Amino acid sequence: MNVRRRRISAAALATVAALGLGTLTACSSDSAAAGNTDKFDVVASFYPMAFLAEQIGGEHVNVTSLTEPGQEPHDLEISAKQTAQLQESDAALYLKGLQPTVDEAVGQSEIETKIDASTLTSLEEHGTEAGGHGDEHAHEDEHAHEEEHGHEHEGGQDPHVWLDPVKYAEVAEGVGKAFEKADPDHAADYRKNTATLVGKLNDLDKEFETGLADRKTDVFITTHAAFGYLAERYGLTEEAISGLDPESEPSGARVKELGDMAKADGVTTVFYETLVSDRTAKTLAGDAGLRTDVLDPVEGITDKSRGDDYFQVMEANLAALQTALGAK
Repeated sequence: MNVRRRRISAAALATVAALGLGTLTACSSDSAAAGNTDKFDVVASFYPMAFLAEQIGGEHVNVTSLTEPGQEPHDLEISAKQTAQLQESDAALYLKGLQPTVDEAVGQSEIETKIDASTLTSLEEHGTEAGGHGDEHAHEDEHAHEEEHGHEHEGGQDPHVWLDPVKYAEVAEGVGKAFEKADPDHAADYRKNTATLVGKLNDLDKEFETGLADRKTDVFITTHAAFGYLAERYGLTEEAISGLDPESEPSGARVKELGDMAKADGVTTVFYETLVSDRTAKTLAGDAGLRTDVLDPVEGITDKSRGDDYFQVMEANLAALQTALGAK
């Protein structure tokens, strides 16, 4: 590989050891192949970043994800082994603010190409304040829970940009340029692959715009506030049972408020996701006489996913929204 790697310094090795203490190992099945291959070695923080790297890099890259399929990425604690592999890779592709342990490991590493997807598009504030609902006490409880578990998002900014095809395309373009700069021998292929991916994302955007154009209601309920960008893009209103942290527990007042809102706005469905418990969603749906369905935040692909990749799962999400919103 033509990309120059630095030797791991004694200080860096000390950092690796320190970060490894008390953490849970979350190596992906191919993590042993990370670093020191004859390709452009990219360590991605979780599936949406790995998907970009694979689509843009094609045959020239070796991509390793720090988050296992089926693991909730917000809860990731990387191991010392993974941190060492990060040091030996050519590039790190991550989304700052989503996974604190990844942010720390990348920040302290000596890897030359660090690509923060959050800098490649504009971030906005969503979450517990989305839609203007939710009592103040509930917001305080959820914020405290996020701080306790390390799920803070700087300035309240929502990191779930990949669920908006337009923003995801902006990130893809930035990743493509970073790959071109870091591995100039294959720049032409990276440009071509990036253009192809952006074209597919633009087509997906048109599918959502057309598919949701004629609907009975704009409001949908989810377990956690992952779909703020998607809702804003297509003129919808997401009402989240919890905030940006999928594990936070809603207050009784919030659950009652959502039930009343569902009746007023003609909501038919409470959405849950594959990587988080559906208990709260089913409780709310049962109390309000609503049905439940999956709206997948595409944070990882498993055998429970409604598709084998980002595009297939997003198309399944569109179909679920069309049914829930009464779109024709």
